[in-house]
Amino acid sequence: MVRLTVRAALSGALLAGALALSSCSPTATAPQQRNEFSIGWSIYAGWMPWPYAQQAGIVKKWADKYGIKINIVQVNDYVESVNQYTAGKFDGVTVANMDALTIPAAGGKDTSAIIVGDYSNGNDGVLLKGGDSVAAIKGRDVYLVELSVSHYLLARALDKAGMAMSDVKTINTSDADIVGTFGSPEATAAVTWNPQLSVMKAQPGVKAVFTSADIPGEILDLLVVDTATLKANPNLGKALTGIWYETVALMKRDDAQGKAARAAMAKLAGTTPAMFDSQLTTTYLYDQPKAAVAATADPALVATMTRVRDFSFSKGLFKGASSADAVGMAFPHGKVLGDPAHVTLRFDESFMQMAADGKL
Repeated sequence: MVRLTVRAALSGALLAGALALSSCSPTATAPQQRNEFSIGWSIYAGWMPWPYAQQAGIVKKWADKYGIKINIVQVNDYVESVNQYTAGKFDGVTVANMDALTIPAAGGKDTSAIIVGDYSNGNDGVLLKGGDSVAAIKGRDVYLVELSVSHYLLARALDKAGMAMSDVKTINTSDADIVGTFGSPEATAAVTWNPQLSVMKAQPGVKAVFTSADIPGEILDLLVVDTATLKANPNLGKALTGIWYETVALMKRDDAQGKAARAAMAKLAGTTPAMFDSQLTTTYLYDQPKAAVAATADPALVATMTRVRDFSFSKGLFKGASSADAVGMAFPHGKVLGDPAHVTLRFDESFMQMAADGKL
């Protein structure tokens, strides 16, 4: 399930507001040691471990271990959750890699991705009526949430088919409206995510001609935390990482406890256990910290983020920037992409490495 009533349109006005926050970012003040923190989340299969962990007492268990309190707060609109994080209301948030780059990082908020939780492995797709290949999309109106990962997926699909964005016309559509819009005879092409994807794909004559499974590892789902807050309060990173790996280990189990955990997550997501399990099959979950560390340190991540930032810059998502290098990104082993003097997105594997080493 990729962002239920989330990943809303990143309109120019919304992005301008997010980017304007760089002048008043809470990270501009000296970070302080604290004992209470808030993490924002929105509904998506790969993020449901967070509210379940709170419900099951796992959040309290790990927070107590480090002498802190962690509030896991739901926001019904995905982009709003990221905006609230950018504005300083939350200390961390669940977010996709592209949106972490184009909202907080591009807005000047120094942000660290401390958990690489999963990647979309079929949860996002390009749908056509009366067509069985990407080539058949040429000349069509394509309904999607513009400037979101759906837009990115479309660009990648067209590129792989030897086509360009100019071969189609995109029609901005909210994630809340796209199912109904695609139901009309006039709409013959769309890009969306689950659960909307599954609903729309079930319509007669509809075929998914390209999905995120065709670009594995490119649409990543992360937990990010304000870098200054994390540096002043490393126990927050330790507790969050402990919460994550204990919870995903439980949800992956095939016994009664695992099934009960997934059923509880399904309920929290407003869906059925069967539908939730189905959506997990197209979510590549990094349930083992060693695998997550390897994925974060893999040069393929740099290549992915290069594509993501180049696409984002081409769509004007780095407001006022003269090049795609304006927003710096840091990766393990000292690798930096873009301006090393203005790094605002950091892929920090250190807490996942602690989990892998059994040192949490």
